[in-house]
Parts: sequence; C-alpha cells; structure tokens
Amino acid sequence: MRAEELISDPALANTVAAATERLPSPTPETREALRTTLERTERAPTEAQWPPILETPRQKKDTRYVEPATSHRPVVGPALVLAKRAFRRAFQPFINEVMRKQVEFNEAILDSLALIYEQQREHTRTQAAWRQEMTERLARLEQARTQTQARKPQRR
Repeated sequence: MRAEELISDPALANTVAAATERLPSPTPETREALRTTLERTERAPTEAQWPPILETPRQKKDTRYVEPATSHRPVVGPALVLAKRAFRRAFQPFINEVMRKQVEFNEAILDSLALIYEQQREHTRTQAAWRQEMTERLARLEQARTQTQARKPQRR
C-alpha cells in the first residue's frame, strides 16, 4: 500500500481507518513518551539564512550584469576596455530583456534548492531524534530480556 493509494481510494482509506480503530489503546507512559518525542522533533519553521552551499550561486543568479570590463593587454588594453564598456552601455537594455527569463528561472531554481535543503535538514534532525528513541527502546527491551533470563531457573 502506498500513500497515493490511500488518497485516491476511499475504500482503502476506510479499511485502514477501521483497522486502526481495532488497535489497543497505548498506555499513558507510552503516550507521554510519544508526546515528548514529537515535541522534541516539532519546531516552527525558521527564516534562516541561505545555506552556505547556495550562497555563491545566489550571488551570481542575475546574469544580466557582469564584472567591470578589464584587460590584461598593456598596449591595446585600455582601448578594448573602452570598447567593451561602450558595447555594454549601448546594448544593456537588449541584454536585460534577453536574460530576463533566465534570471527568473535562476531565482526559482535557487528558491527550490533552498527549500529542499531546509527540508533535508529537518528530516535529518527528525530521523536523528527517532533513531535516539529507537536506541533507547532497544536498550530497555534488551535490559528487560536480560532480567527475564536471569530470573528463569536454568535447566540441565
């Protein structure tokens, strides 16, 4: 059974709901442990800074504007720089229009990547909390098993 099936098939959803109603009620200690775990993992969304991995692409997302023109050539360099600047000044409105959709796409991609990054961080944090809870449960079960085996008389 997959999540899409639960959403698209009301009969299956009703079957699952009926099966959950037949489950035994958890003990108050179990409820409290689950509530504590959920409170540890629940956190309001934060308006965080951009992830470090996306900081450089974010600074370069606007492809319409480039670094100031330079040249490494000693003799003809100043003339080339002047020509580059004149070209940019004359054609900048056309460049802006041609690159507008690319800039919008870059912004959308960066926003999506930032959202995915934040969701992954949240999932990782939640998984770590659940893993810790499972480790504690396993330790309690092993301890109970050891105590039970210690109480049993040994047969020869």
